Amino acid sequence: MPSKVSCLYVLTVVCWASALWYLSISRPSSSYVSQGPSTKSRVTKKNVTYSNIRTRPLNPHSFEFLINEPKKCETNPPFLVILISTTHKEFDARQSIRETWGDENNFNGIKIVTLFLLGKNIDAVLNQMVEQESQIFHDIVVEDFIDSYHNLTLKTLMGMRWVATFCSRAKYVMKTDSDVFVNMDNLIYKLLKPTTKPRRRYFTGYVINGGPIRDVRSKWYMPRDLYPDSKYPPFCSGTGYVFSADVAELIYKTSLHTRLLHLEDVYVGLCLRKLGIHPFQNSGFNHWKMAYSLCRYRRVITVHQISPEEMHRIWNDMSSKKHLRC
Repeated sequence: MPSKVSCLYVLTVVCWASALWYLSISRPSSSYVSQGPSTKSRVTKKNVTYSNIRTRPLNPHSFEFLINEPKKCETNPPFLVILISTTHKEFDARQSIRETWGDENNFNGIKIVTLFLLGKNIDAVLNQMVEQESQIFHDIVVEDFIDSYHNLTLKTLMGMRWVATFCSRAKYVMKTDSDVFVNMDNLIYKLLKPTTKPRRRYFTGYVINGGPIRDVRSKWYMPRDLYPDSKYPPFCSGTGYVFSADVAELIYKTSLHTRLLHLEDVYVGLCLRKLGIHPFQNSGFNHWKMAYSLCRYRRVITVHQISPEEMHRIWNDMSSKKHLRC
């Protein structure tokens, strides 16, 4: 007859085995892991029904603003909000934008709000430097997710959330990157046209019709378990796209119930498809680098891969030669 000690040992082994089995089947299958505060994701109510589970947001976006500019649109709603994705070390890029095309005072009578979007850096010194920069320029917004390439989607959704919450009466929004030159004259006067009635459910940029890249060596690698389909919905290159301000809230709310993908522009395209909004192609949006010439840059809206030095040089040349014809 087995002793009490051996019975207790067997019972302990069984309990540990059961616990390990439960943990193995309850881990998330996605490679994307939210980096929000863990305390906010805990279920505090004991009586959770299946209907509650089905309606609970997939991505609650429960990140807090570490740096915010909630009064940017308080007195006078802007015609255009420019959301610029950037990283902590790109101070020179931010400064070159402030001094060139992103200057909020370039267009008399047309209010423009320029904001730089960041997450939280793992380096406390860099966080402190950005906070000091924010106190000087008041054009930075930061949430408490880790700033990384795989969290670019969270950065864009932060911008959408900010517009929907603090600047919902704006007319238009542009999302772009800190290495993009924007021809503001073409953007404002030729595309958006302040004297015309603002559009609704409007989205435009360089439209891409493609599918997922399965090569793990690619920067744009998409695992099959994250996105099994062979085609993406039409989406605009994340280097620069423009939309009516009402779309910001629509995309943000749709994202709460749409599985996150790390490819930001593809993910926005998924949200647009759910909303029944088709992005319009506009040849003025370039998502590549283009050799500078005055006449060529006068025809475009965006050009990618522009250094801070090039930004100043292009802006100064175009500004001083407005009287010249091409």
